[in-house]
Amino acid sequence: MPGPLFGSPPAVRGVAPVAGTINGGDPGEAGSSQNGRSTVAKSFEWCRHLTRSSRSSFYLSFLTLPRNLFHDLCALYAFMRVSDDLGDDSAVPVWQRIASLEKWRSQLVQALDGGLCEHPVLPALADVVRRHEIPREYLVEVIDGVESDLTPRKFETFAQLSDYCYHVAGTVGLCCVHIWGFSDPRAKDLAIDCGLAFQLTNILRDVAEDARVGRLYLPQEDLTRFGLRTEDLCSDKPLPRFRDLMAYEAARARTYFVRAKDLIPLCNPPARPILDAMMRTYAALLSAIEASAFDVQNRRIRVGFWGKLRITLGSLWRYRRASEGAGG
Repeated sequence: MPGPLFGSPPAVRGVAPVAGTINGGDPGEAGSSQNGRSTVAKSFEWCRHLTRSSRSSFYLSFLTLPRNLFHDLCALYAFMRVSDDLGDDSAVPVWQRIASLEKWRSQLVQALDGGLCEHPVLPALADVVRRHEIPREYLVEVIDGVESDLTPRKFETFAQLSDYCYHVAGTVGLCCVHIWGFSDPRAKDLAIDCGLAFQLTNILRDVAEDARVGRLYLPQEDLTRFGLRTEDLCSDKPLPRFRDLMAYEAARARTYFVRAKDLIPLCNPPARPILDAMMRTYAALLSAIEASAFDVQNRRIRVGFWGKLRITLGSLWRYRRASEGAGG
């Protein structure tokens, strides 16, 4: 299941919650203020630990950021990771997961309002949201997207799929550009396009796996166009029409990658290497899917660690060299 953009690997379990308010009580009380700073610092440490332990495709690219932005992005990742885990635990009944997400939504709003933080990620997240002026609705919409995945679903049109992708990926992109910094309002629409490109790639990678459990993310109108049924998506011997459908969807994803490239120069310079690395990593995954002749039924296609490292170092070198050239 694709899930939120920063989702999928298992999260760290068994970490003790951090309780306390962001501001630590009365600002006039030095002890309370110090306690509040300590709580936020511990929260950032928890988020970094979760991010490092997650084996996420994104972690290497995170390391291209300056230290302060790295910490902030770890807090955002940790929130996405926790949200996805609450919805993705198949050992828990669906009704209970819905209740957990509703509670999580309330805890998020409470923390962002300056109230008690009842989870270790929330002090750091609230600090990041405040400093970078991230609209809270982006974070609430992420939880809504996770909840929408709790029951098998089908999308009749690409417009419906795009709305889903906005909730689980576009909102993540919007949060990221607020952390990275931008001055051109076009960056917001391009961040949504970037999230759509990434999520479409995830969907193509997981299409057979999802179909086996009754989840169909590709639009029904596209299956009809290519004369396919849901069961054709997970057949061990895919029809030629299946490859035609996948090629069509891959070409669609490519158009969003092309659009999203315009986002890189609109972000503040320190963020450009990470965005370049993330785009290249996902484009490499899409290329690998295409190179396999869309054989996603029999294996999970991925970009290996060394491939990700090569891409990340290349992006860092490329933008560092450009910066030195501009300075000279």
